Amino acid sequence: MTGQRPEIRVLVVEDDPVAADAHVLYVSRVPGFTVTGTAHSAAEARRALDREPAELVLLDLHLPDGHGLQLVRALRAAGHQADVIAVTSARDLAVVREGVSLGVVQYVLKPFTFATLRERLDRYAQFRSAAGEASGQDEVDRTLAALRAPGPAQLPKGLSAPTLERVTGILRSSAEGVTATEAAARAGISRITARRYLEHLVTAGRARRSPVYGQVGRPELTYQWGRAE
Repeated sequence: MTGQRPEIRVLVVEDDPVAADAHVLYVSRVPGFTVTGTAHSAAEARRALDREPAELVLLDLHLPDGHGLQLVRALRAAGHQADVIAVTSARDLAVVREGVSLGVVQYVLKPFTFATLRERLDRYAQFRSAAGEASGQDEVDRTLAALRAPGPAQLPKGLSAPTLERVTGILRSSAEGVTATEAAARAGISRITARRYLEHLVTAGRARRSPVYGQVGRPELTYQWGRAE
């Protein structure tokens, strides 16, 4: 009887504490993966990997003390061989090409859903599980194909990535929170549509809601960036 495959250890590197908590939650929900720690800067990430090696780094590219790819270069120079999945809102394809040369195996664009990250992690696990000598070109191609997503990541029906990004930006820039009506006005969409996106962010653990009392009728909900307490 063979034992279970060891879990893939993951270091989450993200400067936004709310986003970091969400990423930890997401990774923890995927079988075969375990989070070894969280770092909010490049310096913290280097120290964390020195203390406890990881097979995979979930890496935000915009860190307070340098670009994420600079961190990857430093890790390679120090002998760290962990693979990297970049989690970023950057869409510069030159950065993507540079990242591939440094060992970035996947890019996940923010904002994303749990389903999107789960798919990427599952594919990475398939890639890592390949062992032994390939029987030929077909097997090599299949192994490399495991890292490629079959198509665009799917949001819940009726939601689009550009609008989700716009609503997320509005929420993150509103320290006091926003109502669905306010978000709709700023995003140029209907109140019902805005509420669907805000509720999606709540469900994903990226936002929280609270009722506002003191008005006639039902209280209106206010949404704020961050997980519920």
